[in-house]
Amino acid sequence: MGETHDFDVVILGSGAAGLTAALNLADRFRVVVLAKAGLSEGSTAWAQGGIAAVLDEGDTFEKHIEDTMIAGAGLNDRATVEFVVENAPAAIARLAALGVPFNEDGMGWHLTREGGHSHRRIVHVDDATGWAVQQALERAAHAHPNITLVPDRVCIDLVTSRHGQRYSGDGHVWGVYAINRQTGRVELFTGRATILATGGAGRTYLYSTAPRGATGDGIAMAWRAGCRISNMEFMQFHPTCLYNLDVKNFLITEAVRGEGGILKLPTDGHRFMPDFDPRAELAPRDIVARAIDHEIKRLGLDYVHLDISHQPPAFVTSHFPTIHAKLLGLGIDITRAPIPVVPAQHYTCGGVMVDRDGRTDLPGLYAAGEVTQSGLHGANRLASNSLLECFVFGAAAAAHIAAHWDDLPAPPPIRPWDESRVSDSDEEVVVQHNWREIRRFMWDFVGIVRTTKRLERAQHRIALLRREVADYYGNFRVTPDLVELRNLVEVSDLIVRSALARKESRGLHYTLDYPDTLPVAADTILAP
Repeated sequence: MGETHDFDVVILGSGAAGLTAALNLADRFRVVVLAKAGLSEGSTAWAQGGIAAVLDEGDTFEKHIEDTMIAGAGLNDRATVEFVVENAPAAIARLAALGVPFNEDGMGWHLTREGGHSHRRIVHVDDATGWAVQQALERAAHAHPNITLVPDRVCIDLVTSRHGQRYSGDGHVWGVYAINRQTGRVELFTGRATILATGGAGRTYLYSTAPRGATGDGIAMAWRAGCRISNMEFMQFHPTCLYNLDVKNFLITEAVRGEGGILKLPTDGHRFMPDFDPRAELAPRDIVARAIDHEIKRLGLDYVHLDISHQPPAFVTSHFPTIHAKLLGLGIDITRAPIPVVPAQHYTCGGVMVDRDGRTDLPGLYAAGEVTQSGLHGANRLASNSLLECFVFGAAAAAHIAAHWDDLPAPPPIRPWDESRVSDSDEEVVVQHNWREIRRFMWDFVGIVRTTKRLERAQHRIALLRREVADYYGNFRVTPDLVELRNLVEVSDLIVRSALARKESRGLHYTLDYPDTLPVAADTILAP
């Protein structure tokens, strides 16, 4: 049997949401933060662009709210949008106090503009904001005696009695079972409260800017435990991922277009975005991604060009040092030549339903960040609202736990994971094959432009894989790859079911069978 670890609060995920919650709780409670791999290997560290907040005299909360609602195609919950936008300046101030070195321009923080924003309001650290934020949060967490940071733990399932699972409790979530990558043993982490901050499900798709571990684990675990899941059809595809056969998943930040980057056809140099939207390159991501997809398919291209070489070289290298250095190493000098780009899955707008306190449907279980559907993003996330959501909801979940601590009962005795029931598997190669199969058919059938027939084909393949995975899971030793495969099947099914349920095109969900938008916006809600 694996080890048992008891804490006050168990946090799954070591990115912006998880560490924000931990830092807000640690003065009163003993907190453990579990990372699937290394502490810095989640999505936060990959974020290039920045964080949206009203920080300029000419900007207003109302403008930020309106921009968010427009990008979200009216599906946002306005009260949630107001809550996040109004808490944004304080979140930025807290990060600055932790030592995040936001760029300055002589008049205060330098603010850039990104697609869908009506004003410059993106605070940033060059083009590597996420990395700077991650390092500042980690330093603070390492320094706090009440925070225990535990890397290399692959979470299997939440500890709960619901849905016939073999755990103690009555709907309350008491923690998680997780595989220790170093020993291969399953360990139990318990607490009065558990916070999901596990990120999104980008690796459901063949082409994604998400890190390797973004397999929808938190969404799948919450669904199996009994939580409602909402709006999984809204998968955001970032318009501009580097096209390079040797380098995978390198994002070209939205800010390149915000600072004057132009999308052109590689065949004749035609600037095509004005043909699709009057906002051209600064249109919301769903519009830009569909336009690029349309031109690639229409002309049989592998990519289009994103060109910022008309800007002064010093401007380009000072604003985008990371991108400039990376591409220079690949033989592309972006001060002189365009960047070949293609769309790639970038953000999961749906997820576990939460209220403005970060509470899920299950007592003792909270969630924050990309794993959730909070009402902030609606049918399409506005650029640079993602890190912001992590900070605001991470703090909100922590505040609710602290305020209601006496209402959270201590965990009952919980049985350790039974590792005697299964044997080693010689089918690891099959698991890997299934991993690749899911990502390929999800890209082909559930991508930027959809049809009912393609969705049904994907659903048929998911059903076959579900039976195979159930056989592996019931008869062989549980491994990290098998856990991820099981979760990929689950979230793929949730995505397809949600997409089939929406009989319209709205935001990120575009289907040729229902091209019109219905007059009333409604969430897609799936209940176990």
